[in-house]
Amino acid sequence: EAIGFRDMATGTPATTLLTDAGIIYVEHEYQHETSATSFGLEAAEKLGIDPSQVFKTLVVAVDDYFAVAIVPVNQQVSLKALSRILGAKKATMADPEVAARMTGYVVGGISPLGQKKLLPTVIAESAQLLGTVLVSGGKRGFDIELSPIDLAELLQAKFADIAI
Repeated sequence: EAIGFRDMATGTPATTLLTDAGIIYVEHEYQHETSATSFGLEAAEKLGIDPSQVFKTLVVAVDDYFAVAIVPVNQQVSLKALSRILGAKKATMADPEVAARMTGYVVGGISPLGQKKLLPTVIAESAQLLGTVLVSGGKRGFDIELSPIDLAELLQAKFADIAI
């Protein structure tokens, strides 16, 4: 039996996708502080979880399309490595407004799961070494913990060395 339930107050496109796919996950809620500048590091701190296990979802403009990079909150994405892995000439961070519009989520609450459209996705390879990872559940103050393998399968993502 999946842990997520659709009638919970936290129901988001991400939790709906996981529930429909029969994926086991755990919801983690915390009180988001409006003064927080790093949403991911705030999540790790509030939940008392090692930042290397909490991953941020970054929308990146790659040549003439968009892609998603999922990296630990205490690291950055190497745009050079990401573009090489995707076979692109150039990658730049997407404008936050564009990222929100592309995904259907608010900045600081962009989940890699349940986005409007499945974008090419690359997950930092360190995720494979972990039993579970946390990613945004689709709103600020809400993370989802799940197996990195399940995450990659749902997103048709590949693991690669993209975090610095």
